[in-house]
Amino acid sequence: MSNASTLLSAHDLHKHYCMGEQDLHILRGVNLSIQGGEWVVVLGASGSGKSTLLHLLGGLDRPGQGSVQFNGDDIFSRGSGCLDRYRTSQVGFVFQFYHLLPELSALENVVIAAMVGRGAWSWMGARSQAYQRAGALLDRLGMGGRLRHKPAKLSGGERQRVAIARALINDPPLLLADEPTGNLDAETGKQLLDVFAQFHQAGQTIVMVTHDQKIAQAAERRLTLENGQLHG
Repeated sequence: MSNASTLLSAHDLHKHYCMGEQDLHILRGVNLSIQGGEWVVVLGASGSGKSTLLHLLGGLDRPGQGSVQFNGDDIFSRGSGCLDRYRTSQVGFVFQFYHLLPELSALENVVIAAMVGRGAWSWMGARSQAYQRAGALLDRLGMGGRLRHKPAKLSGGERQRVAIARALINDPPLLLADEPTGNLDAETGKQLLDVFAQFHQAGQTIVMVTHDQKIAQAAERRLTLENGQLHG
């Protein structure tokens, strides 16, 4: 369910890491184009650079060489304020390990993402709507009866549903998912893929990385990251 416009693109991405005296060249000229509404999976073995690529696409890290463009604009060519806004309003992140705050309820863990980047007065005006949207998202994800539960009282699948709601609270055009079923059993993982499929059918653009061929089959386009380059 994609449209004709390019939402996200990467050009000649390189990324090095120094480990002592060793120079690890993780990405070696990656090129990628994502159309609005696509669901693309990047397959790769552990250590192939999948997470590194996702972090670059989301503006969480900077490439050693190359560019990432969102709606035609280079996300790294502007000031840090613009990059912060890109990360908070244009991209939603779902990680393997959930990263929920243990002292907050499921509802509060979702709402907190809507607070980022807002001043006190701005938040006062948006607070009620943010809570309503968070509750609606959690209800859509089957968590309507668990809003007040803290992460310790939730299963792994429930925690990941909260993380998905948090990623979508600001209605981002782009959803990036890093091994989102990696900590889940097969049945729960399948249920989560169904959740991603529902959002994709509604028009959500998704880029997901995984090492699992079965997970990759759910997407409409599959690429493979090997030896620092994308194929497929």
